[in-house]
Amino acid sequence: MRTFPLFMSLQERRVLVVGGTEAAARKVELLLSAGAHVTLIADTVVGEIAQLIDEGRISWSGRAFGDEDLVGASLVIVASDDEAVQARVSHAAQRSCVPVNVVDRPGLSSFIMPAIVDRAPITIAISTGGAAPALARRLRAEIEQAMPAAIGRLARFAEVFRKQVRRTLDQSRTRRRFWDRVFEGRIGELALAGDEIGARRELIRLLDSTRHETGSAAGPTQGMVHLVGAGPGDPDLLTLKAHRLLQRADTVVYDRLVSAEVLAMARRDAERIYVGKRRAHHCVPQEEINDRLVALAHAGKSVVRLKGGDPLVFGRGGEEIEALTRAGVAVEVVPGVTAALGCAASAGIPLTHRDHAQACVFVTGHLKDGSIDLDWQMLARPRQTVVIYMGAATLPVIVSRLIQHGRSAATPIALIENGTTDRERRVVGTLATIERRATHARLTGPTLCLVGEVVGLAGAQSGETQPGDFHFESRVGL
Repeated sequence: MRTFPLFMSLQERRVLVVGGTEAAARKVELLLSAGAHVTLIADTVVGEIAQLIDEGRISWSGRAFGDEDLVGASLVIVASDDEAVQARVSHAAQRSCVPVNVVDRPGLSSFIMPAIVDRAPITIAISTGGAAPALARRLRAEIEQAMPAAIGRLARFAEVFRKQVRRTLDQSRTRRRFWDRVFEGRIGELALAGDEIGARRELIRLLDSTRHETGSAAGPTQGMVHLVGAGPGDPDLLTLKAHRLLQRADTVVYDRLVSAEVLAMARRDAERIYVGKRRAHHCVPQEEINDRLVALAHAGKSVVRLKGGDPLVFGRGGEEIEALTRAGVAVEVVPGVTAALGCAASAGIPLTHRDHAQACVFVTGHLKDGSIDLDWQMLARPRQTVVIYMGAATLPVIVSRLIQHGRSAATPIALIENGTTDRERRVVGTLATIERRATHARLTGPTLCLVGEVVGLAGAQSGETQPGDFHFESRVGL
């Protein structure tokens, strides 16, 4: 994050606005709606502000700014067109440790004014850190269109029962699931529709039944494990179901192939357990991961086992399903975009093509014991695409075996590191040249290997290269 998001209470607090422009009028309206006492300092004012002054809603000092005006101020907004005034007020406020925002001057501001969606008491603030205010306004419009106008009514309804629910249900996880059922079911629909009596009746009935279901004599409810595909890295490739489960999970168990952007989509207060694995170095052995998933489920937790790509494509998901099933734990698999599909799409490489590849084969670059023992004769067949997961470390063996079994040394090959993310890099060459180019590139992140004539199509279609003219490139800036 460039800036830390924070909501500040301005009820009955003094806020200073410098400048009498139309921009100042917009800021004054927002401040008044937040309950602030606004003091305006400006030589002249526009008509809208003049009306607020006449109505006695704000106080006005028709003079220049002085440092003494900061005394007692909780916030300062500068909406003057005079750059000298902007700089003077900004520096004075920051010396006095008073938060200051200079309109359209993020370099002079200690905080950013976000685009706001107001559905009181629900407030959504969108900021680009001052980089693109117009984009923030566009996002606000999209959110306003998607969000029910009456959503604030639902929040006020829940506020009435919050203390009662806390007294009745003493476990935070139980309360969270209770509120999920309220907001996603008939109770929420009744509250949004304005039928508060009906919503109250249904909520009390649900609260009573939940209290009996979670009585101390019953013990903890058996949890469930969801094996969720995190995709190859781009958070926009996460499925809707995966996102929903991340928002509800009590615990997220993840490994190093899960990008930070995807992990950030989990609920903020969810427990996060890292069980990172990489070739020849397991932070946590697979058997221990299995045991931990079982223990979490037996403790009544809703667990998301977040795995890079798809959980059942070289992700050891099958081993975890076996362990969970033996222990009597309910398990659900939520597929994800596997690395082969995501990386190929990001690089513009078609995995199949009527003229070049009528088949596509997925293989792993090393086995459980670290060796590599593949059906090289099958993989060397023409007119197919071979996708090799985790093959960077065994690249010399892969290249030599394919050539030995009949694949031409001129066959195109691509290595894609950190595919679909802004850290993506590609090394493209032939079986004869790829080792040298990979050594030069010094790839260290998760890398996918694609072999076949289709690799040569990506550059040809974009006009960047011709088939046979292979090179190193980065996704950044493409």
